Amino acid sequence: MIKIAIYGKGGIGKSTTVSNLAVAMVKKGLRVMQIGCDPKADSTSLLNGGRRIKTVLELIREKGDALELEDMVTVSDEGVFCVEAGGPVPGLGCAGRGIIAALEKLEKKGAYEKYKPDVVLYDVLGDVVCGGFSMPMHRGYAQKVFIVTSGEKMSCYAAGNIAMAIENFKGRGYAQLGGFILNRRNVENELENVQSLAKDFDTVIVGELERSGLVQECDRLGTTVMNKYPESSMARQYEKLADEIMKGFE
Repeated sequence: MIKIAIYGKGGIGKSTTVSNLAVAMVKKGLRVMQIGCDPKADSTSLLNGGRRIKTVLELIREKGDALELEDMVTVSDEGVFCVEAGGPVPGLGCAGRGIIAALEKLEKKGAYEKYKPDVVLYDVLGDVVCGGFSMPMHRGYAQKVFIVTSGEKMSCYAAGNIAMAIENFKGRGYAQLGGFILNRRNVENELENVQSLAKDFDTVIVGELERSGLVQECDRLGTTVMNKYPESSMARQYEKLADEIMKGFE
């Protein structure tokens, strides 16, 4: 089982990228589980017709000890096993601790043994890399981290902080940095900015995604490019990215 964490600052297109990657991997014959680790709980919405599924934390509050594994996992039409960690009641509790509680509950209920995914994708908010938000990097969770960024200043800044956190975990058996994913915003010197960032952390750009109206359209429709426009050049880019990511595990 391959476990991959994909980080990026809010609004960078991380969840859209992860959802399209999940479908691309399913189309290659892989069993894929996507776990949203963002309090907004919208990581898997594009896989479920734009609908947000019940989060693990919501279900824990509602059902307590009666909570079953099947309550936490929704299978999308494409066959992706979807889970949303969720967050605390606004103003009460810590979102990071919520992620920890959700991941521990999935393990306790035997999610990986039951569904036997070939690939687990953790979709993680990267504006802060502390507490539960760093949990997918820890031993036993993701083996590699990929960071979605544009060439914009604040996006690169957030990406650099995530990469620095991974560097600080070296030697503990935690996840390694797999590289950056350039999600273009068509700003000046975009490729050069991200190439410089990759060089600073002795890593690579594993894939480039163009700024496409198809992506924005599919976001509005509540679906993925891989589902709506499977023959498009944008779909080819997600497929190529999936191939490049999987190469690192051969």
